[in-house]
Amino acid sequence: MRILVVEDDPVLADGLKVGLGLTGSTVDVVFTAADARAAMSATRFDAVVLDRMLPDGAGLDILADLRRQGDATPVLLLTALDETVDRIAGLDAGADDYLGKPFDLDELAARLRAIARRREGRAGPVLAVAGIVLDPATSVVTVAGKAVSLSRREFAVLAALMEWPGAIRSRTELEDRLYGWQEEVESNAVEVHIHNLRTKVGRAAIETVRGLGYRLRTEP
Repeated sequence: MRILVVEDDPVLADGLKVGLGLTGSTVDVVFTAADARAAMSATRFDAVVLDRMLPDGAGLDILADLRRQGDATPVLLLTALDETVDRIAGLDAGADDYLGKPFDLDELAARLRAIARRREGRAGPVLAVAGIVLDPATSVVTVAGKAVSLSRREFAVLAALMEWPGAIRSRTELEDRLYGWQEEVESNAVEVHIHNLRTKVGRAAIETVRGLGYRLRTEP
């Protein structure tokens, strides 16, 4: 997933970036409400982790603005304000989930996977297409029942293709899933990952649509 973390505590923000990155996600971090608004207007995120209290505004105001604009990006509120009345206010403002501080990182990651899954309209947590099975929770991929080893970015590309099997994903879309703002994107990065994936999951599994991008075949 491409995740935006809006958190003004630099230590916690860095921990979230590293921890969620280890689960295969690409994580961008901002520390202010202004930067959060700028980021969300410029980039599509699969989920947002949003602190309620920021130095230049309230997280609930950002959330309310998103929903007024019709933006359905999943938002998880992460905050020290964890009384029942606070949780009700956050959920009624349009949050998809609410987690109080302190929190368990594994639980946070699981909640993010759940809200992203609901947005995609999937009932189950595991992606399965044409003999390829991908489990986002464990980062395990099997092909015809046999486990294959993928790098973090290969896993991210495959997950992006499997979320919408048969749909074309452009090179830019895949780059957005792979790299954060401060990471340099090599000109042929996506092509290299696609080549490696074909070697591991089957050359016919991923189709190149010339001039448009790539798609995962829905039949073996």
